[in-house]
Amino acid sequence: MNKEKYFKNNAMLSVKYWLGILLVLPFVVSAQSQQLDLNSAIMMAQKKSPDYKNIVNQTQGSYWRFQNYKAGLMPQLRLDATIPSYSNSVRRITNDNGDDVFVSQNQSLFETNLSLVQNVPFTGGSFAVSSNLQRIDRYGGDGYTNYNVTPFSINYYQKSLFYNPFKWDKKIEPLMYEESKRDYVEKMELVSMRTCRLYFGLLTAQMQMEIAKKDLLNQETLYKIAQGRFKMGKIAENELLQMELALLNSKNTVTTNTISVKRTSQDLARFLGLETEEMSLSIPETLIPFSVDVDKAMEEAQANRKSVIEFRRRRLQAEQKLAEVKGNNRLEINLNANFGLSNQHEDFDQLYQNFNQQQSVTLRVGIPIFDWGVSKSRRKMAESDLALVNTNVAQDEQAFEQEIYLHVLNWSNQRDFLAIAEKAKIVAEKRYEITNKRYVLGKITITDLNLAQEEKDKSVVKYLFSLQNFWNDYYTLRRLTLYDFIQNEKITLQDLLFD
Repeated sequence: MNKEKYFKNNAMLSVKYWLGILLVLPFVVSAQSQQLDLNSAIMMAQKKSPDYKNIVNQTQGSYWRFQNYKAGLMPQLRLDATIPSYSNSVRRITNDNGDDVFVSQNQSLFETNLSLVQNVPFTGGSFAVSSNLQRIDRYGGDGYTNYNVTPFSINYYQKSLFYNPFKWDKKIEPLMYEESKRDYVEKMELVSMRTCRLYFGLLTAQMQMEIAKKDLLNQETLYKIAQGRFKMGKIAENELLQMELALLNSKNTVTTNTISVKRTSQDLARFLGLETEEMSLSIPETLIPFSVDVDKAMEEAQANRKSVIEFRRRRLQAEQKLAEVKGNNRLEINLNANFGLSNQHEDFDQLYQNFNQQQSVTLRVGIPIFDWGVSKSRRKMAESDLALVNTNVAQDEQAFEQEIYLHVLNWSNQRDFLAIAEKAKIVAEKRYEITNKRYVLGKITITDLNLAQEEKDKSVVKYLFSLQNFWNDYYTLRRLTLYDFIQNEKITLQDLLFD
């Protein structure tokens, strides 16, 4: 009896010693690691993560595309100059009699052209006002200087009278820009979701490491107790070997979890742009209770999501393609009209006197007479593409609504799942404490103890998974509706300045 009591006392002292170390260890580690909670991690990810940088680059591209579209609607002033173009060669020309002759040329050309171009969205053409000045210097025995000026010239050009690309750009380009802004907000919520996944990945690994270390200490203590009981003949060798095997498995678990903590800490540190991989994470608390109405969620999604804009844009682009095919399919009409003043003289001072008028109108018509059905097939393909887009968009709209509906229903049950997981964790931990004490007193077998320990460890991990699902579903809800149901406000685009 005294021998058994001796082993029990040593075992209890060993347990208290290691528990004391475990209580002090977190404070030592936290002093050397960075304290981090889920909210601060998300804020860091939305400013430093690679995903954030990619999102900003994509939004910048859409921003400058829209700026390019708006600039194309404004007048464009351009100066072109040739200063000079010199040539000293023999060239073949056709004389007034229609004969080809070779002549020697030794001359230079100076030319400047100032033009103001304005696209006309109402008609689909381009309107230009220009001014041109040319000077030719011929060198040699019969050298001379000659000038040609067009002080004022008006030109209008339209590629097709039946298809106006500016009208369609006016409908589509603003939609594409609005779609990109909403896409930015949605992808920022995806950043939150990925941060949540990486955060809980490390938190779970750290928790499993802590559990593994505690289990290892308990196994060492229990193995010592089993050795004492075996020497006293109270247990069989089989039970002692089973305890030794459990001890070895606990050591392997600690090694495995050490690698897991290292990997997950590297993943989170790289994603957040941290210089250290030593992080002390806190367990996130649950949000304040709030309910989500399906109709409210659907209304906000219809008003805020990029998918709604995308559906309209895809239909318009298919309609644009069909309109272009119809406009250019059977009768092609191009218009080019010009009016201006011009003069040429050897004396520069005489250039701006007695101008000659210049005007021209060119109307080009193209009519396919027999093309083996090429025109018809183009139109039918465009009509088929439009019908296919309408069908796909209709299916995507149904999937869009179904995703929101199902997620709102899932969210309403997620808090209950979390509460049950938390209760199960508390029960499993309490059961293990009781089972451990009963084993120390020799009232149950090692099998019962191992089962209680396994259920306790699983319940802790399941609780963390349930907590991760809770937060992941919360940010999914935000992404699907672009609405903050806690603050009761829309999630909007933060100010981005593009230089």
